[in-house]
Amino acid sequence: MKLDKKDILKALETITVPGEGQNMVESGAVKNVVTFADEVIVDITIKNPSLQAKKRTEVDILKTIHEKVYKKAKITVNIKVEAPEKPKPNLIKGKPIPGIQNIVAVASGKGGVGKSTVTANLAVSLSKMGFKVGVLDADIYGPSIPIMFDVEAEKPLAVNVEGKSKMKPVENYGIKVLSIGFFTQPNQAVVWRGPMAAKALNQMIFDAHWGELDFLLLDLPPGTGDIHLSIMQSLPITGAVVVSTPQNVALADAKKGVAMFQQDSISVPVLGIIENMAYFTPAELPDNKYYIFGEKGAKHLAKDLDVPFLGEIPLVQSIREAGDVGRPAALQTATPLEKAFETLTQNVVQEVVRRNENLPPTEAIKITTMAGCSAVKK
Repeated sequence: MKLDKKDILKALETITVPGEGQNMVESGAVKNVVTFADEVIVDITIKNPSLQAKKRTEVDILKTIHEKVYKKAKITVNIKVEAPEKPKPNLIKGKPIPGIQNIVAVASGKGGVGKSTVTANLAVSLSKMGFKVGVLDADIYGPSIPIMFDVEAEKPLAVNVEGKSKMKPVENYGIKVLSIGFFTQPNQAVVWRGPMAAKALNQMIFDAHWGELDFLLLDLPPGTGDIHLSIMQSLPITGAVVVSTPQNVALADAKKGVAMFQQDSISVPVLGIIENMAYFTPAELPDNKYYIFGEKGAKHLAKDLDVPFLGEIPLVQSIREAGDVGRPAALQTATPLEKAFETLTQNVVQEVVRRNENLPPTEAIKITTMAGCSAVKK
């Protein structure tokens, strides 16, 4: 007997794929049917990977074709399993800090790219836009935020909050600031191991009275290490921005910084990359641009990594001078620098809004593996 493909398909329409509501033809599970004389080959794809589901599917096809089409048909059933991709395990644990809406980490793979300068000016620009802003200087070994906000001689005061003693952040230019630099002498080196540094950070995070904040900016130390993990275990990071210069040496490390946040065990959204020291324009030649560290390197890196490019900041002497005297350059009104930082800040805010619309609220990560830690007993 010569079998007809239409008869086979009609018979298969009476079978439901295990675990699915539609019949196997309507659902698209049947990929191909080939007939030749009294032989028929059925190619089918199911989503249930269990051996029971595969066996039941094969038995149902054989039985149905034998009963409804031809009882002596020679049938071959090729079953392929395409299980739906498992969602990434949610390793996010902990609780958000009351009153703080968004926590943005400012990171860099390499030191000396102007990360603290960008953090300070980003904070000022956010404040000028009407947001309530705080800055936590998490660079334990090289705190520079107190200098940039002209508060290096200040000390946080103790305040009573619901019966508990809390640190009140130092405030200047409308920005609340906490830094380990407030608790050490200017000429004192912080010689701490990781656990000691992590404990100090936790105190500045949880023993501080930040109040209501729209943005808490974290000025992270360079690299990808213990302090970063401690911060991400303690705080629900909304997202991270990575600062780099266009130089290849800096870009190589920035790439590692992005990779750190994107690891499955961390999964902190990367809001984008900022290119600092993008070009130099002499004051006497305002139309000239000199690409001292390379041209558009961070912009190309952002494209390669498929993350947003947030903007570029030129290499300008007054930015350095402003940081040294404790008055961030973004406070210079009606200048190209103010405009550059405003554009950068608007892009950061836009990415935060987009991230909050498309992703669930983040919480502090839970490190579920100690692989690679030499202190762990084998």
